[in-house]
Amino acid sequence: MRLPALRRLVAFAAVAEGGQFRTAAQRLDLTESAISHQIARLEAELGLRLFTRGPGGAELTQGRSEEHTSELQSH
Repeated sequence: MRLPALRRLVAFAAVAEGGQFRTAAQRLDLTESAISHQIARLEAELGLRLFTRGPGGAELTQGRSEEHTSELQSH
């Protein structure tokens, strides 16, 4: 498995920290759509859903943070 592009990982970290795509977009000086596309591509590359999306924002899916950290470190 290839490692995901750095920009996708940066978008992932920004959404995880801020809890919202809008907050991540503002922080990274990108559009909300660009962040959404980066997360969608990352989810497609990894073959799993990273966030639960709702009107209140985005939350990491249960158990994903530890799982992805160990998966990325093993490569």
